[in-house]
Amino acid sequence: MNQNMAAAMELRCWGGDWGLPSVHTESLVVLAYAKFSGAKVTVSPIDWTWKTITATVPELLCGDSAVQEPARILNFLRKQRFNADYELTARQGADTMAYIALLEEKLRPALLHTFWVDAENYANLTRPWFASRSPFPLNFLVPSCHAHTALSHILLTKGEAPLHRITEVEGKIYSDAKECLNLLSYRLGTADYFFGNLPTSLDAFVFGFVAPLHKAGLPSSPLQSHLRQLDNLTRFCDNILAVYFSSDHPCPPPPVQETMDANLQKLTQLVNKESNLIEKVLLLSSSPLLHGFMVAFSRWMITFAAAHSTNPTDRSPNPLCPVQRATPLPNT
Repeated sequence: MNQNMAAAMELRCWGGDWGLPSVHTESLVVLAYAKFSGAKVTVSPIDWTWKTITATVPELLCGDSAVQEPARILNFLRKQRFNADYELTARQGADTMAYIALLEEKLRPALLHTFWVDAENYANLTRPWFASRSPFPLNFLVPSCHAHTALSHILLTKGEAPLHRITEVEGKIYSDAKECLNLLSYRLGTADYFFGNLPTSLDAFVFGFVAPLHKAGLPSSPLQSHLRQLDNLTRFCDNILAVYFSSDHPCPPPPVQETMDANLQKLTQLVNKESNLIEKVLLLSSSPLLHGFMVAFSRWMITFAAAHSTNPTDRSPNPLCPVQRATPLPNT
């Protein structure tokens, strides 16, 4: 037997909430495909750990292999004979690739904007959730890190001339996203899954992209309102949750530390007062000098966190996180 096949598989991902096994799109894709293909995977949420800022999730660990990104993880599982697509025809395989590309191009930018750029959603849902799942002081860095990355992705992929500012691209990305949802709804029709009677990788991707939009308690989302008019897509998500995840429950939060050093408590209060200003500067600053100051401040925060981490050996930098790699935002 292949050594990797015999080895246990561990999936690192963001934890669950809102009735979902994970609130993270990419993690949801892998979790769904693992269920569809019968892969036995041990789920290890990164919540409340140092990995909330150092890890790139989802990440599948199997023996000596560590695989990241949904497409690569799904390919790895297929090589281990966990294949949910084995009955697909060549035409259906091509359609799968086309629809996944459509999700990435048309729906992802709107989802990033909905959760990470829209001020009301970010302040009332996204930021509090990710902050509450990150240890101090990373709870002040992790949300702004993700928000910075989301804004950069939108502007880099959708900010072509003559649209350069985020306010100028909003209309375009939401129009594209609604069109994408309409196409998915039309393709699904009255069926339970996109191809036949069993779910495939396309179902995993659609579920991962659509389910958070369906389940999140967003205070402001025209895109969510549009989705709720597409009954077959919301029913599709609910069906997968009922059939494949009904026995899964989000892990409870860790016990709260009852006592805290007085000086550390004062620092917590101070950083809490300044956190909103810090995040705004990280997101909106185009001044190299000011940006450099904020990066230096962020590095100090990370050093402080390492000294107080419950897992001090896990300090590997994350090259994708902008607070650890001084990459300025595109000029807006």
